Amino acid sequence: MYEKTNISNAKNKQTNKFRKPPWRIALIANLKDDTIFDPNDPIDAGAEFDQVETVLAIREALESYGHEVVFLPGDRTLPVTISELSPDICFNIAEGLRGDGREAQVPALCELLQIPYTGSRVVTNAISLDKTQTKRIWREAGLPTAPFLEFSSVDGIKNSALRFPLFVKPTREGTGMGIDSSAVVRNNKALAERVKWIIKTYQQPALVEEYLTGREFTVGFIGNFGDRSKRFRPDFYDKDGFHWFPILEIDTQDSVSPGVYGHSAKEMEIFSSGAPEYICPAQISEQFSQRLINLTQKAAEALNVLDFGRVDIRLGASGEPYLLEINTLPGLNPLISDICIMADAEGTDYEVLITEILYLAAQRYKLPFEPSRERKTIQSFIKRLQKTFIRQ
Repeated sequence: MYEKTNISNAKNKQTNKFRKPPWRIALIANLKDDTIFDPNDPIDAGAEFDQVETVLAIREALESYGHEVVFLPGDRTLPVTISELSPDICFNIAEGLRGDGREAQVPALCELLQIPYTGSRVVTNAISLDKTQTKRIWREAGLPTAPFLEFSSVDGIKNSALRFPLFVKPTREGTGMGIDSSAVVRNNKALAERVKWIIKTYQQPALVEEYLTGREFTVGFIGNFGDRSKRFRPDFYDKDGFHWFPILEIDTQDSVSPGVYGHSAKEMEIFSSGAPEYICPAQISEQFSQRLINLTQKAAEALNVLDFGRVDIRLGASGEPYLLEINTLPGLNPLISDICIMADAEGTDYEVLITEILYLAAQRYKLPFEPSRERKTIQSFIKRLQKTFIRQ
């Protein structure tokens, strides 16, 4: 697959990474509508690409704070267009077009050109797309994840020590690609057929793991370890530098793929017939919620995730939580993306979510900015109240 582009040449501008805002921001994404697929591509190819509405929403949020925002397609034209634009910082949501480390392509280009960008760095984005490598790192770190094996062929399947039922999915895909009700297999014959189908359809190995039968949660966050006092909105973060959204439970029992949160389920509009039920905040105890947050923080730290992310967790038959996968480029569609559902559930405006991601990256790159006008207004209001009470 490849992308068609229609972009005018931007004026060349020398970037000064210490320039105060407003900034010229390159908003980089791969759009579904701008992608032409090869006949041999899987039926769900491009599922992880963004809709135009998402790009427009992000641009509006950034422009509401005075920034100049220019959309750049994350395709083969990007080395030229980003050089011509010479942005102060990039807001990156590009998934990449091809290759086993495609989510790292834009970060790598930004680092080559010494342009600041949002989100995790090159190695993190490359590894996190590879589910097998991610699980190996978690296992090495002593974090709980279901027993698994990777198969590049059907050889050795009969000698596997994994216990049925098993769950089979592509090693390097997102957005539920290659996952449907048939992903759960219960014998060697079904396992061999599914592994063979994954390898042929997606041209990559198949990840096989023991199927977890319990509830499914996703935990989203923004933030980094460090001094929160120098953030754009310092009070938005905990003392450790992170903001944790309410935990989201995804109930697929009455969905189009019961017990499986796959591509077809993810594509359905919320509340429509056959869609999963999204429960936020999840109906769990505060103690268990904190346990999932702690597990997520350790999972993200093991991969050095920056600025924002989301970790999927599923419970085993005994109720113990296991790490499924991590998303270092979680969707930011204001209506349907998981992290946006979480933010909305706690009353965090979309503009706050988007601009905080921007300013977290800016802080890392030491781009100077003033504290939020909102925060200044609130603080001055509190001070006026305090003076009034003191006089009384």
